[in-house]
Amino acid sequence: MAGNQSMQKTGWKWSKDGYAKHAQQYKPKKPVAFNCFKAFTIGGLICALGQGITNFYIAFFGFTEQNAGNPTVATLIFLAVLLTGLGVYDNIGQFAGAGSAVPVTGFANSIASAAIEHRSEGWVLGVGGNMFKLAGAVIVYGVVAAFLVALLKTLWLFIF
Repeated sequence: MAGNQSMQKTGWKWSKDGYAKHAQQYKPKKPVAFNCFKAFTIGGLICALGQGITNFYIAFFGFTEQNAGNPTVATLIFLAVLLTGLGVYDNIGQFAGAGSAVPVTGFANSIASAAIEHRSEGWVLGVGGNMFKLAGAVIVYGVVAAFLVALLKTLWLFIF
């Protein structure tokens, strides 16, 4: 009420829309193009690292291209969790934005961050219960999407 009286005394009569338009003029502009460039670059570097790890497994451990993917993903997840525990991956995420969140490393980071944040609540309710809040949704949608794609493929093959 006091805020309305002070606006009326000074002659300011603003509607919600009028205030929003006025405030929008002073809102800092986001560097969208630069943010996209950073996300693309860091995400590409993470993927290039993954390709390098794949090539390493192929060259030194005799994997084929078809079966080198699983140890590569496991290695990237390990590195992301290690960097999250050391506090480095958060800095990468602050700089790169979505570029560090989209690859599998971002998913590993989100689970490890939740586990670290809630470790004081205990192993079961703290770590176990909270780290799968995000993972549960991802797993459910992944399973449902895989089921729908398999169903559509089966129907397609059955019809044609």
